[in-house]
Amino acid sequence: MLLVDGHHLLYRAWYGFAARIHSRDKQHDRTGVFGFAALLRKAQLQHAPGHEVFVVFDAENGTQERVEQDDAYKANRAAQPDPGLMESLIHVKAALDESGVRWIEQDGCEGDDAIATLTVLARRHGRPVDVMSGDKDFLQLLADTEVRLLNTMLAEHRRYSTGLDVVARYSVSASQWPDYRALTGDPADNIAGVRGIGTKTAARLLREGRSLEQIPADELRPTWAEQWPDALRWREMIRLDHKVDLPDELLTGTPTPALPRAALLLERLRLW
Repeated sequence: MLLVDGHHLLYRAWYGFAARIHSRDKQHDRTGVFGFAALLRKAQLQHAPGHEVFVVFDAENGTQERVEQDDAYKANRAAQPDPGLMESLIHVKAALDESGVRWIEQDGCEGDDAIATLTVLARRHGRPVDVMSGDKDFLQLLADTEVRLLNTMLAEHRRYSTGLDVVARYSVSASQWPDYRALTGDPADNIAGVRGIGTKTAARLLREGRSLEQIPADELRPTWAEQWPDALRWREMIRLDHKVDLPDELLTGTPTPALPRAALLLERLRLW
């Protein structure tokens, strides 16, 4: 099945299209919903024909739990998103309903955690899973050999990542990704990382499958040791929650119908 990071795809559509797409009267910007529908249709045609497609969105209050652990979490992002982007989200959900694509926005939950939980539910039933996103936090899910990360923004031969790719690129396992990211930092989520630890040093400290707790104290510089409580907290923030309270019946196992062209879909929704 294909699990889609809805907000990531919407941001890509809204900010990534070369030209704006407007309604016929030029009064409404339809770039977000048109781009989302077009990109999702292309992904289905190229990578998920005959698969169940399921889209997950971040809840408005989804970051609250992590912000309580560290108020710097995602503080680098705009407090008030672009109004046009938020209007597009409403239309995107309507477009998914019209297309027969199931979706969820779980109250109090970041979409990443819902995707992690749905991945576990799908694998429990023996179903391989592709997660469509450019968010590297999903690399931690690739410890399961039947889970892949799909980034359609990359060249075709690099679009899929597996657990073996994580090892080859970063010299750590997929399951170590939260430890690795806690050390090196994550600018997208405003997680600083430990000062003085780069990618090579992090991989060396985590060699032989170590976790942060298993790194000997004598391998830590004094300045690193001072930041270790922060690193442990960041690691828990980066770890995805696989136990979000979601109903099993969310995933039907039924292939999603072939998606309509974006222009036709907007016509049906009277958005032109």
